[in-house]
Amino acid sequence: MDLFEAIEKRRSVRAFQSKPIAREDLEKIIDAGRCAPTGRNEQPWEFVVVTDMYARQRIAELTTFGKYIADAAACVAVFCRGNTPYYVEDGAAATENILLAATALGIGGCWVAGDKKPYAVDIGESLGAPETHRLVSLVALGYEGEETPRKPKRPVNEVLHWENW
Repeated sequence: MDLFEAIEKRRSVRAFQSKPIAREDLEKIIDAGRCAPTGRNEQPWEFVVVTDMYARQRIAELTTFGKYIADAAACVAVFCRGNTPYYVEDGAAATENILLAATALGIGGCWVAGDKKPYAVDIGESLGAPETHRLVSLVALGYEGEETPRKPKRPVNEVLHWENW
């Protein structure tokens, strides 16, 4: 699948099959996150891939809107050093790369907020993250359990402005 097809097909998947994701595919997905752009080339990220069912259940229970993490094959916790000025932007760029790479591999995913959420510190502690790192996002990954229709996007002619607004 080429990049533009992955961008067009990507959608938030919240229902997953019980099929595991191959370790090689998870490594490819994380490598895509690692290759994201980053302010001042800080590369402040660290990625924790959680495939253990009980650990995913614990994470799901802590979140507000991520209960489906328990049913995913994997959850990627994206952490960034909190002392860098663009840690949220850097972590968000890495998260989007992760989602696009998963889509390109035929794996569904859904972004769950992390930064500034009340559960962020608890999830960081449960995964052994150092206090210097902030949870930017969680990404539930798995093979789609039921087809998720893609929500309509605004057409480009409604959002594109040339030279000025």
